[in-house]
Formats: sequence, structure tokens, C-alpha cells
Amino acid sequence: MSNVFDVIRKSGAFDFGEFPETQEVGRELPAVAKLVLEAPVLLPTTASRVLPLRVSTTTPIFPFEDANSVAAEQYRIVRTKILHHPRSPKVIAISSASSGDGKTVTSINIAAALALKQGIKVLLIDADLRRRSVAEMLGIAISPGLSEVLCGLSSIESALVQAEQFPNLSILTAGEVQASPVELLDSDHLRVLLNQMRQQFHYIILDATPVAAVADYELLQMACDGIIAIARPGHTDRSTCMNLFRTVPKEKLIGVVLNCVEDWWLWRTPQYGYSSKKP
Repeated sequence: MSNVFDVIRKSGAFDFGEFPETQEVGRELPAVAKLVLEAPVLLPTTASRVLPLRVSTTTPIFPFEDANSVAAEQYRIVRTKILHHPRSPKVIAISSASSGDGKTVTSINIAAALALKQGIKVLLIDADLRRRSVAEMLGIAISPGLSEVLCGLSSIESALVQAEQFPNLSILTAGEVQASPVELLDSDHLRVLLNQMRQQFHYIILDATPVAAVADYELLQMACDGIIAIARPGHTDRSTCMNLFRTVPKEKLIGVVLNCVEDWWLWRTPQYGYSSKKP
């Protein structure tokens, strides 16, 4: 497990004393959040469908219901670092060194954490057209989605879904792929779409493909303002992790989220304000 930490620290990708930082997310299995926000809507909503998200309670998605959730607090820390990042990234791609590192779960939870902030409207886009997971994890229809919008088979208004539990969160699924993912992403349609969505949302979170796995990542990287890398100790290979830091432009790397981190007495910190004992 220490190999991943060594690679991150020795990569020279960034100074850990400043932005960006590594953030650890635990392996809690929280219940689905039941949230009611009182935040005013500052920007117009383009979604034509408001749907409940049906998430299994056995998945680490939406860990925001329990006030003492360590995972929820970690995602709020990630949110704070994004909100106060000196470069103010608006379109953020979530990627990883390899598959299975937890980038989709992290993308969903970061988007939800941002949407909990008063007055912040967030769009989550499943941009991994080869392994579409967002729709399945959230219990919503996969189509129409990004593929149909880029092919001109659907309007963005018809494809967007507004989350019932998160009034400030909208979702654009991957859709049913109509053509080569590379051809879909390497088009003016994607740039036009993102420029349009920049006017409608404060933040756009892209669930991207793993770094350097396919050409899709390079296209998404060029279209975004910043990248958050996901690594999973005990799973992420050292060489692929090192390749991640060689591939991601230093000026775009916002930080690293360590997923499924086990407790270890040498780095465990007290839960400030929280009781370590559950009633």
C-alpha cells in the first residue's frame, strides 16, 4: 500500500504543502442521502426530467446522511479545495491510473458534495463512453445521454436529468454509443456542448476514462480546466500510477484522491468534534 504514496510523493507532480493535496476517502458503506436543500437557484435549469436516484445502500455513494460520516467529511474537504483552488477550475475531469480505482464513485460523490453547497449548480457527465457506469449506479436510464446529444439525436434539455434528492445536481448519462467514442469526443460538438453548459452550471464534473488507457482521455483532458486523479492503495499498480503523473499536465492536476484507504495507526488522525464510540 505504501508504494502508491511513495509514487505520488516522488513524482514531483506537485508540492504537497500547497494546492493540490492528496485526500483520503475511507471505505464506508453509507445509506442513500435524504437531503432537502434550501439553496436559491441562481442559474436556469435546462433539465426536462426530475427523477429520484435509486442507489443501493451497499455502495459507497452519497455518504452525506450520517452527520459523523468520515467519508462525507473527506468529500467536503475535497469540495473546499475545489471551491478555493487558485485557478478556479470549472470543468473538472475525474480520472485514474487504471480501471477499478473507484473514479466513478468518486465522480458522483464529488459532484454531490459540490451540489450541497448553497447556490452551486453542478452537472455530472458520464464521459466514459466505453464503460458507462453512472446511470447504473444511480438507477436512472442510460439513454438519452451524451452520445445522443453529440450525434444530434437528442437535445441537451431532453437528455439532462435533475436529481430529486439533490435539486442543484443535474446528470448527463453516457447514452447508447452511436459511433466510435473517439470520433464522438473529437468533434466540435463536445466543445460547443461544454461551452453551453459553462453558462448553465457553476461546475461540470466529467467521469473520464483512465489516463492513457485510450485516446478518449486526451480529448477530455484538452476540454477540461483541471483533473483530479484517483488512486487506490493495494490496487493501483506502481508503474501505471507513475505514468499517470507523467501524462497529466502539471498545470491541470488539481490533486489526488486516495480511494478505499485502510486505517493505519501511523497516519490516523482524531475525528475533531466526533465521538469515536457509536451509541
